[in-house]
Amino acid sequence: MSTEIRPFRVDIPVEEVERLQRKLKDTRLPGREIVPNAGDKYGPRYEWAQTLHKAWANDFDWFSVQAEMNEYPHYITTIEDLNIHFLHARADNPCAIPLLMIHGWPGSFWEFSQVWGPLSHPANPDDPSFHVVVPSMPGFCWSDWPPRAGWTLRDNARVFDQLMKRLGYDEYMVQCGDWGHFVGRELGAKYTDSCKLLHTNFAPSPLPDGVEYTERERNVADRVKNWLDWHMGYAVEMRTRPHTIGIALHDNPIGILMWAGEKYNEAADPEKQKHPFWTKAILTTASLYYFTGCIMPSMLCYYENVRHEHFAEFAIQPENRIRIPFGFSSFFWDTEPASKRAVERTGNLVFYRERDDGGHFAALEHPQGLMQDVRELAGQEWKYK
Repeated sequence: MSTEIRPFRVDIPVEEVERLQRKLKDTRLPGREIVPNAGDKYGPRYEWAQTLHKAWANDFDWFSVQAEMNEYPHYITTIEDLNIHFLHARADNPCAIPLLMIHGWPGSFWEFSQVWGPLSHPANPDDPSFHVVVPSMPGFCWSDWPPRAGWTLRDNARVFDQLMKRLGYDEYMVQCGDWGHFVGRELGAKYTDSCKLLHTNFAPSPLPDGVEYTERERNVADRVKNWLDWHMGYAVEMRTRPHTIGIALHDNPIGILMWAGEKYNEAADPEKQKHPFWTKAILTTASLYYFTGCIMPSMLCYYENVRHEHFAEFAIQPENRIRIPFGFSSFFWDTEPASKRAVERTGNLVFYRERDDGGHFAALEHPQGLMQDVRELAGQEWKYK
């Protein structure tokens, strides 16, 4: 099998960008919310969709975003007959720590765009530097679609471990969230000869039986119940009928915007969403999903893996216990921001921090906080040369 690593550039043809613009400008929104004073009870507010549609059609500059993506080198390599796309931000320091960063849904490699530069080239010379590797999971962007039914996140873990070793990183650290957490958990449970340290910003975990909730745990429990009761329609559809919704959305930019963008509206810190950057984040993600045709295969994360209501149970099963040292940052506005006494039941927890700002998309919402936690954990625990 070829172990060649081939250079790659993000280069969406002009005619494809123009086609997207035509489709956006030819799209008719309903013109009104579903019932008077619907607000956000029926999904994202109508005004939110209207504003994003207008911004995507008239203001969003794909080519400037593409140029930013290409500021660091991208590559394609073939592992187990799968073409895997990844960005590789190498540090100048040859002793930098190899860091594998793993996205989830509805994310992409671009989710780490605010941190791969500062982590690989820190402004403070006293901060540790990292060789940052950011792959697209199979089924996302320019990585091949999963090759068979039953391809799980455990398969992704095996492929990503091979990727790091192919790059010469026999020992490495991982940062992950969302579905990426389950890839990282597998690496930290089963690949301990190579995966030596893990940081996650998403770690659904059960509290011990019979404990009294702290105020934060009580607030979080209420939000998690609301999430499971009212926000899971997307997951039910993708874990049961991905062909149906996938084909419906494939060439439908506004469909992709609403389906994926909804999560950026519901699972992020409300204050962060007020910044213009958040519009850019949503439109960049929707553009990537549209241009690369990955909205349908990206749904296989839901079809082939553990269901949300079983996340916490999965984490405490002995075979899924994280055996290496790991750290967890609990961002309050996440969908399931677990607490220390829950997370420490699932592995060798050596670092814990609560943050009251930021949510599910930590690397985009609170890059400084996430980088601080990664650096502190690495400074505390990294012992490998």
